[in-house]
Amino acid sequence: MRARIRAGDQDAFGDLFDEHARAVYRYAVWTEGDPTNAEDVVSLTFLEAWRLRASLRPDGESPRPWLLGIATNVLRNRRRAARRHRAALSRVPAADALPDFADEVVGRMHDAAQLAAATAALRALRRADREVFLLCVWHQLDYAAAAEALGVPIGTVRSRLSRARSRLRVLTEAELAQGPTVTGTASTPTTESVLLEERAAFTRTQQCFSILPEETR
Repeated sequence: MRARIRAGDQDAFGDLFDEHARAVYRYAVWTEGDPTNAEDVVSLTFLEAWRLRASLRPDGESPRPWLLGIATNVLRNRRRAARRHRAALSRVPAADALPDFADEVVGRMHDAAQLAAATAALRALRRADREVFLLCVWHQLDYAAAAEALGVPIGTVRSRLSRARSRLRVLTEAELAQGPTVTGTASTPTTESVLLEERAAFTRTQQCFSILPEETR
């Protein structure tokens, strides 16, 4: 399959999309937090993958690390463009903000509070640490595959993942301390277990519905 993709075989590339588009989508959602933008990231990632198909190694196992590496670069480029856009709009007076009742709703259930805290903690990580955590824990890539996706040494992946896990524990505790007090709970799940349960729920949901509109395929 790799040789066919490198040679420009459109059918093989279509198979690549069918097999890995959902993984790219999930990675984009959890990196950016916006499902709509994630669909754009998927489209841009595979457009770029087609352009860079000759860079796919002729040997190896799954091409997913290669695709997630391209997705990482797409996300970084979009963030840079967004920063430039925000700077251009910084002189425009802001409209009155609408009230946000998300915190009130999340505080009604302990499991929702845990997920909200874990998600906020994940968003608060340094970008490099969050990327490693998502690749290794969410996508379950091994150290070598994550290193390939990010273009960094394996030792860097190990240190970033260790730092991410430590920071997640601290940040989640801080988020929970700031939120509503929850009583009557027997135990508090770890941040990583909360995020992995959300990953499983997300995957189950996407198995029931089509993730991407037909025009993005």
